[in-house]
Amino acid sequence: MPEALLDRVKAVAADAGAMAQARARQGYRRWEKAGGEPVCEVDLAVDAMLREQLEAIDPDAAWLSEESVDDKTRLAADRVWVVDPIDGTRDFLRGRPGWAVSIALVEHGRPVLAVLDAAARGECWTALAGRGAWRNGVPIHVAERSQLAGARVPADQLPRRDADLVAVAKPNSIALRIAMVAAGEADLVATLRWGHEWDIAAAVLIASEAGGTVSDALGAPLAFNTAMAEAFGVLVTPPGIHDAAVARLAAYAAIAERVGAR
Repeated sequence: MPEALLDRVKAVAADAGAMAQARARQGYRRWEKAGGEPVCEVDLAVDAMLREQLEAIDPDAAWLSEESVDDKTRLAADRVWVVDPIDGTRDFLRGRPGWAVSIALVEHGRPVLAVLDAAARGECWTALAGRGAWRNGVPIHVAERSQLAGARVPADQLPRRDADLVAVAKPNSIALRIAMVAAGEADLVATLRWGHEWDIAAAVLIASEAGGTVSDALGAPLAFNTAMAEAFGVLVTPPGIHDAAVARLAAYAAIAERVGAR
């Protein structure tokens, strides 16, 4: 049963979150990957633990993770675990709570199960395709909104062109920002750059199952377990403002896509 599988993955994610918190108190090495992205020993330890535990749950599922070498044999698999052991590493390194363990099970290119364990916030976000989304076991739903003006955006600061929007508190984890939309605590999350599937796979299922509309930055559907394991941005909103958000982003997204073309 899907619920039994979700319970097993929730338990693994909870153990991973607890492990990360414990290691944070002990001290650890940190460094930068190519491109300046931060990483630490805890990322790698949690990744190894998750791989062992999740592959035991579903040995036939392939593996895609931020902290593992990409094995392209995953492209032939019906199912793949898509994992970010610590999404929001910068907040983790700073001792802030805006990070989460992100786990999605993707089947034929679509997430079907999702868990975000935000141990430092005491939150566990979950979703099953076609069955709903929950935070700490309580069903969640996106806000009712039909006007883009006044939409709440997790951001440190909004650009002048978006002065009609409202900035709200922003965790470093993109997955948690998307989850805020799912829970009706924000109305719009948008990125205008190429990003990795492991950053968003779990969160977009949570948002979709909470009634949100999810796309790439240009308004096109997202796919997972792709050859490059990347998508051009992500846009998550309540249904009533998604078209307006796509229209506002269009010019900027087109430029950003050309500049960062693969």
